[in-house]
Amino acid sequence: MPPSEEELSRAAELLRAGKLVAFPTETVYGLGANALDAAAVGRIYEVKQRPWASPLIVHVADENMARALTAEWPPLAEILARRFWPGPLTLVVKKAEAVPDLVTAGLDSVGVRMPAHPVALDLIRRAGVPVAAPSANRFSEISPTTAEHVRAGLGSAVDWIVDGGATEVGIESTVVALHRNPPTILRPGMISQRELEEATGVVWDREVDLPHIAESPGLHPRHYAPHTPF
Repeated sequence: MPPSEEELSRAAELLRAGKLVAFPTETVYGLGANALDAAAVGRIYEVKQRPWASPLIVHVADENMARALTAEWPPLAEILARRFWPGPLTLVVKKAEAVPDLVTAGLDSVGVRMPAHPVALDLIRRAGVPVAAPSANRFSEISPTTAEHVRAGLGSAVDWIVDGGATEVGIESTVVALHRNPPTILRPGMISQRELEEATGVVWDREVDLPHIAESPGLHPRHYAPHTPF
């Protein structure tokens, strides 16, 4: 059963108030906070026990919300957003000054995506703010695909859990860096290199085998293990 109007409105209110809300996307459950509220974002790191040097993905309700987070929205971003959004593709671009450094781990770039899940999109629209949301689990643990997984892993540390049933994919988004030349795949996911190249007519680089790259979240070998059972 999908969450009620009252539940979604309450969850959106909590996000605006700086609280943590777990919610479903088409990939995994995310642990969300207002991306423009540095204190709220700090709680994500504390609850997840996540290294401060690991940047977060910001979830948006539409392309306009994404553009507001960036200093530059390159032509490739527009092409990819129109082709793959809503969907499991995160675009890393130069960030706007309004984005707290805590979101980006001090980098001058930010990862944004529009999730292809009706509950996630409804929640973000109701909240009216971009939502920073890594997977809703402790650092290095398997990403959750149900609300029950979130409750078991994080419990009362989360202010609200929106139960939207099991997620469809269970594999996190493909992350691509568009502020590099050539554009680079930082993390593999549901959208393949071939699909990216067919959509853009550009040859892409891959750096997913280099563990020191800090621009993409979710590359810990235990955390990013979509075929490992709970």
